[in-house]
Amino acid sequence: MKLQPDRSDSLTVTAYTASWIAINGVRYSHHLLISYNGLIQAWPSQSFSGIQAAHLDLITPTGAEIVLIGCGKKQLFAPPSLTGAFIERHMGVEAMDTAAACRTFNILAAEDRRVAAILLLEVPCTE
Repeated sequence: MKLQPDRSDSLTVTAYTASWIAINGVRYSHHLLISYNGLIQAWPSQSFSGIQAAHLDLITPTGAEIVLIGCGKKQLFAPPSLTGAFIERHMGVEAMDTAAACRTFNILAAEDRRVAAILLLEVPCTE
């Protein structure tokens, strides 16, 4: 699915497939953490259920107020303990399928919102 940015000066998800995500035209074949302030880094958890409160220490320095979790092919719901860990760090959290998280990230980042996204691939590359 090709995604078109409204602005060219912000970090934008430009394309998404089950096995890779393109950020500003660069393809990544692993799970990602991206942020409104330009952060792009590999995400350590290999699954939605593997996300732990300790992983949130990677997001906190971004200053994000809302975190989108792209769960892969279908939406999953965060357990209360994980939601509570986000709240303790003064971050809202919303889980959705990865394609929706990519689109929502683009919209919020284009509005200059303080957003981060954990984007889990459906079929992570093993290369």
